[in-house]
Amino acid sequence: MKKLWIHTVRGYIKLGLFFYFKKIEVLNSDSIPKTQPVLILGNHQNALLDALIIATTNKRFAFFLTRASVFNNPVISNILKSLNMIPVFRIRDGWNNLTNNNAVFQSCAELINNNEAIAIFPEGNHNLKRMVRPLSKGFTRIVFDALDKNPDLNLQLVPVGLNYQKPEHFGDSVSVIYGNPKAVNQFISDDRNESVIKLKTTIFNDLTRLTTHIPSDNYVKTLKKLEKGNVDFLKPDSVNHCISTNFENCNSVNKNRFSTVKLFFKTLLILMLFVPYIIWKFAIQPKVKEKEFMATFRFAIAITLVPAFILIIMLVLANVFSFTIAFLYLFMVLLLELSAVKL
Repeated sequence: MKKLWIHTVRGYIKLGLFFYFKKIEVLNSDSIPKTQPVLILGNHQNALLDALIIATTNKRFAFFLTRASVFNNPVISNILKSLNMIPVFRIRDGWNNLTNNNAVFQSCAELINNNEAIAIFPEGNHNLKRMVRPLSKGFTRIVFDALDKNPDLNLQLVPVGLNYQKPEHFGDSVSVIYGNPKAVNQFISDDRNESVIKLKTTIFNDLTRLTTHIPSDNYVKTLKKLEKGNVDFLKPDSVNHCISTNFENCNSVNKNRFSTVKLFFKTLLILMLFVPYIIWKFAIQPKVKEKEFMATFRFAIAITLVPAFILIIMLVLANVFSFTIAFLYLFMVLLLELSAVKL
């Protein structure tokens, strides 16, 4: 029953992401082992959307380590746990709560030993900056806890780079690039500290190749040059090459010829969905304090309030006029949505 629930939610989220993003490019997702225990390790820019995109772009049903603060509401907590999300505590959640992570990591070790997949964002926090931040030791602790239980475990590490063109915008594009799996055993030595450093260094270097990595020195200046050059952030290898050659070899994205048409369709779409739009624009958006959560909350509105509003309007039209008119309204909304996003 739980698998049916997860399949259903995953399918619905995937449909929602299709309508939310202009383009989702997925590369090398078949590299993820299908039966072996796996740790999926991604960079973390765009809050919950990062997890949703990873969950819907590969064939493994992974458990996700998620910041504990989003589990505060009992109803939301039950829903998230039913979707294989595991709360993990940070310093900002209170020093007393950090001891709860002992049980969390032990649980993760048991899952790994049962050949499950776990997804974790080893940077430890999210940030829209186009750089890979220093990795925390959390994922290495899961590795060693699992190996302590089973030294012969064939645990695989799969890095994944998430690349957004304009992460705060509606109708954005994203590329998801999965790296090749690495067997943990090749990094293990008698010196645990040395093994931890090797693991962190290897995954960090992999992530800097799978996503755009702007060095912290002159970050703002470099980013402005890249944005001015309209580079394609969906192709991190090209962008990183552009940076390394001091902007001598840079490829730009062609400007959208349909921008005016897109704006027209977007305006019509807002008129068709005026109630969810007003709720988002004036009740929810002003309360989003962290810009990294902007797209997550917008997407949440898109897959909850918008379908509910459409259903209500369809029922009203069906009762007042006919089912034909109701489905014509649905067709028009979907057509406007695709035109406003995909063009």
